[in-house]
Amino acid sequence: MIYVTGDIHIPSSDIQKLSTKRFPEQKNLSEADYLIICGDFGGIWNESSEERYWIKWLSDKNFTTLFIDGNHENFDLLNKYSECCFCGGKVHKIAKKVYHLMRGEIFDICGKKIFTLGGASSHDKEYRKEGKSWWEEELPSQEQLCIATKTLSCSDNRVDIIISHCAPTSLQQIIAPEYASDCLTEYFEKVKKTVLYDKWFFGHYHKDCEIDSKHTAVFDKIIKIC
Repeated sequence: MIYVTGDIHIPSSDIQKLSTKRFPEQKNLSEADYLIICGDFGGIWNESSEERYWIKWLSDKNFTTLFIDGNHENFDLLNKYSECCFCGGKVHKIAKKVYHLMRGEIFDICGKKIFTLGGASSHDKEYRKEGKSWWEEELPSQEQLCIATKTLSCSDNRVDIIISHCAPTSLQQIIAPEYASDCLTEYFEKVKKTVLYDKWFFGHYHKDCEIDSKHTAVFDKIIKIC
């Protein structure tokens, strides 16, 4: 089975949504079942003992944890992890049963073709310090967007599920009209118009909101995909 949820911001209280009390279904899951986090994982930040505790906590879960990057990640540390292949796409293996799904990849998971593209704009940059609490890599480069386009083209612009951190511009205007558009939300707007897909899940906005039958913002909920 595949489940999806929103930001967990390790080590904040948001990770408690993955406790057995709030996610009791996990008791019957195995390593062949997956939970996908829609960005702002936060567990690769400063290599603290608290951070290592939570990574081990996830590793000891019955299920396999997958996450895309959001805007609140330490990209210097994240990109130090070696790349490997997982379910047909590129990942960073963080720990046993914990993987970072890289940008612009398509994964074949439980019979579903899942396209992933992390990243988003931070809206509190003025309070952050570059290389310490903010990274330019929070938004994909043009090269990464070109790779994503090529990946989708090789799949005939057809996938089952899209997982991102932010939303296409038109949907962001509905969820969070105070957020400005950027190169990524505009790129997603093109994807929305040119790619065939069944479901699109994104985090970032700290809201649980089903916009329509295809597009869902997720934060606190844990949604079963299949």
